[in-house]
Amino acid sequence: MKKSIQIGIGDSVTTAKGFIDAWKRAEKSDKVEAEHRLDFESLESLLKTLTPGRWVLLKKLRKSGPMSVLALARELKRDYKNVHTDIKKLEYIGLVSRTRDEKVQVPWDIVEAYLRLAA
Repeated sequence: MKKSIQIGIGDSVTTAKGFIDAWKRAEKSDKVEAEHRLDFESLESLLKTLTPGRWVLLKKLRKSGPMSVLALARELKRDYKNVHTDIKKLEYIGLVSRTRDEKVQVPWDIVEAYLRLAA
Protein backbone atom coordinates (compact mmCIF):
# COMPACT_ATOMS: atom_id res chain seq x y z
CA MET A 1 0.00 0.00 0.00
CA LYS A 2 1.37 3.38 -0.99
CA LYS A 3 1.76 6.09 1.61
CA SER A 4 0.37 9.43 0.48
CA ILE A 5 -0.02 12.97 1.76
CA GLN A 6 -2.32 15.69 0.49
CA ILE A 7 -1.13 19.29 0.41
CA GLY A 8 -3.49 22.21 0.12
CA ILE A 9 -4.65 25.59 1.31
CA GLY A 10 -6.88 25.77 4.34
CA ASP A 11 -7.65 28.02 7.26
CA SER A 12 -8.14 26.82 10.83
CA VAL A 13 -11.92 26.45 10.35
CA THR A 14 -11.47 24.17 7.31
CA THR A 15 -8.79 22.16 9.10
CA ALA A 16 -10.98 21.74 12.19
CA LYS A 17 -13.95 20.68 10.03
CA GLY A 18 -11.78 18.05 8.35
CA PHE A 19 -10.69 16.73 11.74
CA ILE A 20 -14.28 16.54 12.98
CA ASP A 21 -15.42 14.77 9.80
CA ALA A 22 -12.62 12.19 10.18
CA TRP A 23 -13.55 11.69 13.83
CA LYS A 24 -17.19 11.03 12.89
CA ARG A 25 -16.15 8.52 10.21
CA ALA A 26 -13.97 6.75 12.77
CA GLU A 27 -16.88 6.52 15.23
CA LYS A 28 -19.04 4.80 12.59
CA SER A 29 -16.48 2.19 11.63
CA ASP A 30 -13.87 0.10 13.35
CA LYS A 31 -11.56 0.32 10.32
CA VAL A 32 -10.46 3.78 9.21
CA GLU A 33 -7.44 4.57 7.08
CA ALA A 34 -5.22 7.37 8.32
CA GLU A 35 -5.29 10.56 6.29
CA HIS A 36 -2.16 12.64 6.02
CA ARG A 37 -2.64 16.31 5.19
CA LEU A 38 -0.47 19.37 5.13
CA ASP A 39 -2.43 22.61 4.88
CA PHE A 40 -0.96 26.05 4.35
CA GLU A 41 -2.75 29.24 5.30
CA SER A 42 -2.29 30.74 1.82
CA LEU A 43 -0.92 29.98 -1.62
CA GLU A 44 1.87 32.43 -0.90
CA SER A 45 3.01 30.48 2.17
CA LEU A 46 2.81 27.19 0.26
CA LEU A 47 4.97 28.55 -2.58
CA LYS A 48 7.41 30.12 -0.13
CA THR A 49 7.84 26.77 1.62
CA LEU A 50 7.77 24.40 -1.36
CA THR A 51 10.18 26.28 -3.61
CA PRO A 52 11.24 24.79 -6.96
CA GLY A 53 14.62 23.89 -5.43
CA ARG A 54 12.97 22.05 -2.53
CA TRP A 55 10.66 20.22 -4.93
CA VAL A 56 13.68 19.04 -6.96
CA LEU A 57 15.29 17.96 -3.69
CA LEU A 58 12.20 15.94 -2.71
CA LYS A 59 12.04 14.21 -6.09
CA LYS A 60 15.75 13.36 -6.05
CA LEU A 61 15.61 12.04 -2.51
CA ARG A 62 12.52 9.94 -3.25
CA LYS A 63 14.10 8.47 -6.37
CA SER A 64 17.54 7.81 -4.83
CA GLY A 65 16.45 6.69 -1.37
CA PRO A 66 17.88 7.64 2.02
CA MET A 67 21.19 9.49 2.01
CA SER A 68 23.19 11.98 4.00
CA VAL A 69 22.63 15.68 3.51
CA LEU A 70 26.19 15.96 2.18
CA ALA A 71 25.59 13.21 -0.41
CA LEU A 72 22.32 14.88 -1.43
CA ALA A 73 24.04 18.25 -1.84
CA ARG A 74 26.69 16.62 -4.02
CA GLU A 75 24.07 14.80 -6.13
CA LEU A 76 22.19 18.06 -6.69
CA LYS A 77 25.40 20.08 -7.20
CA ARG A 78 24.18 22.54 -4.55
CA ASP A 79 25.81 24.21 -1.57
CA TYR A 80 25.69 22.00 1.55
CA LYS A 81 24.44 24.83 3.79
CA ASN A 82 21.49 25.58 1.49
CA VAL A 83 20.53 21.89 1.21
CA HIS A 84 20.81 21.54 4.99
CA THR A 85 18.48 24.55 5.45
CA ASP A 86 15.99 23.09 2.95
CA ILE A 87 16.07 19.68 4.68
CA LYS A 88 15.43 21.26 8.09
CA LYS A 89 12.36 23.09 6.72
CA LEU A 90 11.01 20.02 4.92
CA GLU A 91 11.64 17.89 8.00
CA TYR A 92 9.81 20.42 10.18
CA ILE A 93 6.67 20.25 8.02
CA GLY A 94 6.82 16.45 7.71
CA LEU A 95 7.76 15.95 4.07
CA VAL A 96 11.20 14.57 4.98
CA SER A 97 12.18 12.26 7.83
CA ARG A 98 15.34 10.64 9.13
CA THR A 99 16.31 7.00 9.26
CA ARG A 100 17.85 5.41 12.36
CA ASP A 101 21.30 6.18 11.00
CA GLU A 102 20.34 9.86 10.47
CA LYS A 103 20.05 9.74 6.69
CA VAL A 104 17.25 11.81 5.20
CA GLN A 105 14.40 10.27 3.25
CA VAL A 106 11.00 11.06 1.78
CA PRO A 107 8.52 8.78 3.56
CA TRP A 108 5.77 9.42 0.99
CA ASP A 109 5.10 7.54 -2.23
CA ILE A 110 2.57 10.12 -3.39
CA VAL A 111 2.38 13.86 -2.70
CA GLU A 112 -0.87 15.34 -4.00
CA ALA A 113 -1.48 19.08 -4.11
CA TYR A 114 -4.96 20.58 -4.30
CA LEU A 115 -5.37 24.23 -5.18
CA ARG A 116 -8.78 25.83 -5.71
CA LEU A 117 -9.29 29.10 -7.49
CA ALA A 118 -12.51 29.83 -5.60
CA ALA A 119 -13.91 28.76 -2.24
